[in-house]
Amino acid sequence: MDNRQAMGSWISGPRSAAEDMGIEFGYRGERLGLPEEGAGSVARPGRRLVAILVDWALCLLVAYGLLSGGGTQDVSNWALLVFGVLSLATVGTVGFTPGKRLLGLRVVSEGGGRAGLGRVLLRTVLLVVVVPALIWDRDGRGLHDRLARTVEVRI
Repeated sequence: MDNRQAMGSWISGPRSAAEDMGIEFGYRGERLGLPEEGAGSVARPGRRLVAILVDWALCLLVAYGLLSGGGTQDVSNWALLVFGVLSLATVGTVGFTPGKRLLGLRVVSEGGGRAGLGRVLLRTVLLVVVVPALIWDRDGRGLHDRLARTVEVRI
């Protein structure tokens, strides 16, 4: 490998360098037995981000309007609590939050089917902490989904 190849692999990232060496990663969700496209495939990051922003906006509205008494100082803390309760209640029962439903997403267990309440609780706690959601695996799942053995799919 000459210097230009080494520099190119550094700029394009380790995945690109590995693919150049002949290593195949497959598509997102292949290791989980999910389809590549369409219903049941792993949700793309853009949709997931918009869904969580919609949910956060709803929680901010509830926190500001109902719980903070109109004061802006405690809105973020109340919104975080509302977000946790919303996520636990909706994902634990129907498999999606309002934002996820709006964007056609659902949370399921790795083996398919509805995620149990214990998995949803663990996922929600890790999601509220935020940092685990920012660390992704090669299937595009956040650490919170990986530890809870769940996956966010398209419906």
